[in-house]
Amino acid sequence: MEESKVFPIETLNKAPDSHRSSNQNPPLNERILSSMTRRSVAAHPWHDLEIGPGAPTIFNCVVEISKGSKVKYELDKKTGLIKVDRVLYSSVVYPHNYGFIPRTLCEDNDPMDVLVIMQEPVLPGCFLRAKAIGLMPMIDQGEKDDKIIAVCADDPEYKGYTDIKELPPHRLAEIRRFFEDYKKNENKEVAVDDFLPATKAYEAIQHSMNLYADYIVESLR
Repeated sequence: MEESKVFPIETLNKAPDSHRSSNQNPPLNERILSSMTRRSVAAHPWHDLEIGPGAPTIFNCVVEISKGSKVKYELDKKTGLIKVDRVLYSSVVYPHNYGFIPRTLCEDNDPMDVLVIMQEPVLPGCFLRAKAIGLMPMIDQGEKDDKIIAVCADDPEYKGYTDIKELPPHRLAEIRRFFEDYKKNENKEVAVDDFLPATKAYEAIQHSMNLYADYIVESLR
């Protein structure tokens, strides 16, 4: 039997000119580099991160904006990276960590928004387990833009909360006021309605999960 030969990577898949065909694959190192330029190295937090087995009650949440931040970060849907959208025009900061629920889809073609109440700020791009306790109906410039109100499921101070009515009235007033005011200096109108209980939050999350599933099915056809 003829002894097999080992080729260095830069010459792998190369052959003498007399044996090469016009449709032969390029060298391995060229194919690797080409593949790297065509696809993202990092996982996409909206599509690749699972929502979690406890949804719609307890679910994963990707943090876009840290508690106390004046910078409005948001998901870049094409790359999956967190980008700077703008610095808030008003003299306010986000009262709590803010992000989205993976594998959900709303009528505005974005994932479901969620405000997570917890003790500490969390870095943008991290994800945590959140527990829905209520729904904040909101209209942003004439379009529906509801927010899930949640607590961190792994924060000992807040994980025992089960419904938004258990929060102090001042906490709810603070959240509502932030969203009513944070776009005023941009001359953009935001209307916030009365907070709804945890059951309505579960329904909204489940609806967004169903919309996402329908979107995936349609995209595969």
